[in-house]
Amino acid sequence: MMDIEKFSAILPMIVAAVTDKIATEYHLDENAAIEKLYSTQLYSYLEDEKTKVWHYSVDKIFDLYKTEIETGKLELPGY
Repeated sequence: MMDIEKFSAILPMIVAAVTDKIATEYHLDENAAIEKLYSTQLYSYLEDEKTKVWHYSVDKIFDLYKTEIETGKLELPGY
């Protein structure tokens, strides 16, 4: 398990990168993209260090986001 300080430092970088992809793909401003991400089940998994979702690449996290938005379902690899 990663210590909470390291996780707390890494998570904002991951969120920023995913948010940037959301903003670009869906033509949203940064605040709207952040709100969209925060409202997903994916984000609740991402912010929980134990799920290890933060280990996925930014592209993979974005793909999971798109799938959840389009289908209403979150399907994590290996779960």
